[in-house]
Amino acid sequence: MRRRGPLGRLLVWLDDRLGLADLGKLAVKKEVPVHKHTLWYYLGGMTLFLFLVQVATGILLVFYYRPSAEHAYESIQFLMAEVEFGWLIRSIHAWSANLMIFTAFLHLFSVLLLKAYRGPREITWLSGVMLLGVAMGFGFTGYLLPWSELSYFATRVGTEMAGAVPLVGSFVGRMLKGGDEVSGATLTRFYAFHIWILPAACFLLVAVHLFLVQKHGMSVPPDVERSGGAKGHMPFFPSFLLRDLVGWLSVLAILAALAAYFPTELGEKADPFAPAPAGIKPEWYFMFMFQTLKYLPAHILGIEGEVVGIIGFTVAGVLLLLVPFLDRRVSGREDSRLFTWIGIGVILYILLLTYLGYTADPTI
Repeated sequence: MRRRGPLGRLLVWLDDRLGLADLGKLAVKKEVPVHKHTLWYYLGGMTLFLFLVQVATGILLVFYYRPSAEHAYESIQFLMAEVEFGWLIRSIHAWSANLMIFTAFLHLFSVLLLKAYRGPREITWLSGVMLLGVAMGFGFTGYLLPWSELSYFATRVGTEMAGAVPLVGSFVGRMLKGGDEVSGATLTRFYAFHIWILPAACFLLVAVHLFLVQKHGMSVPPDVERSGGAKGHMPFFPSFLLRDLVGWLSVLAILAALAAYFPTELGEKADPFAPAPAGIKPEWYFMFMFQTLKYLPAHILGIEGEVVGIIGFTVAGVLLLLVPFLDRRVSGREDSRLFTWIGIGVILYILLLTYLGYTADPTI
């Protein structure tokens, strides 16, 4: 009988307790359909990779960050000026957050347009939409943490919008702000959301999402099914995984270039008693909502225009969540293109309003 080395004995010990051999068999058995839309399958893994970059850089930032209105700004100032490569870590964290939300949007809309939410993948869609909401929550709560002038006043606008929601707005606004105004209590709450509550929700949803993807496999779009199905199947390990790694390395190179050549600035420290600077705007992923509310009239059918807009976005979010259950019920056919055209319209609307938000006169 061949004697095993220390590494071999360790692998046998781990296999007896964790079932590594079974996981290996599952990875070898898993296959990915190959067709003209296969490229879109890589977006999910790319979003997950950027989330892991967020976790790694966020842990490093926590060692120096002090979550209080008196010390938050100075702690980041110290990190960027005195800590070796601190400015780079912060820039990578900020840029990876933007890229993560961008790829999450791309992934969601690719799933919508390719109808990958069809049964039995309804719960996969639900978990994916909720993950996008959590990602935007990360962006919203993290934006205030530097306690800079821009982040303070943008957060004040955002919390006022949340407070305008009918019935629950007053409670939500006070819960987010920890009082009637954005203050040090708001910073502490946002910090708790950012490093504890949202990460816990994200890890849970990611676990559910990945489990369901493994269970049901990759969806084949209806037009591919009508044309005779996929051209074949690619083994997940090593073929698909190696291609996934190429995508991750490409994103990492883009991320490093953005962080090095366009480092995140800190700006001036927030002064709650100072007037808001002109042209305060939210992050790009909230811009279409912000711009829509600006275009609404003061009152619509006797109701404040801002309230109508917030109700509209809330209803739109619920409808997005329920797309798998509404598609066949509304269209009557599994291969109907009704929701595909609705999705294209939503994409064009978001792009147009985001463009107008950055180019329109800020005084309007």
